[in-house]
Amino acid sequence: MKSYFEYRHTVGFAETNLVGNVYFTNYLSWQGRCREMFLLENVPDVLEELQRGLALVTVRVSCEFLNELVAFDEVAVRMRLTAHAQNRATMSFEYWRVNHNTEELVARGEQQVAAMRRQGTGMAPTPFPPSMQAALINMAQSK
Repeated sequence: MKSYFEYRHTVGFAETNLVGNVYFTNYLSWQGRCREMFLLENVPDVLEELQRGLALVTVRVSCEFLNELVAFDEVAVRMRLTAHAQNRATMSFEYWRVNHNTEELVARGEQQVAAMRRQGTGMAPTPFPPSMQAALINMAQSK
């Protein structure tokens, strides 16, 4: 089993700028999409928790660009758990251009998420649901 979760994406024209390369904000969008697909595939019950007041709040995000992507490039976004404490999890992301049997690392990113619970008009820190904690730990321990 892999120590990361992978989301595959094919770049479309709408994600590029006038120069023809992928506009930088899309890399952050793909981080979010990768995280969502991880939840869908590994922790589908978290949707019920979200409807009962759980919020997964992104508190920090970054991306370092190593090379450009263009329309119709296939990119594999790989997410790994790098830290987990109390109500926070930090994930690293690698963006790999996939071309036939070769892969090229084109960007790296990181994101920290906090589990919060809606209380009245505010939010308070809360532990991740047990199923989500287990899925994150399982991903981190897989090799």
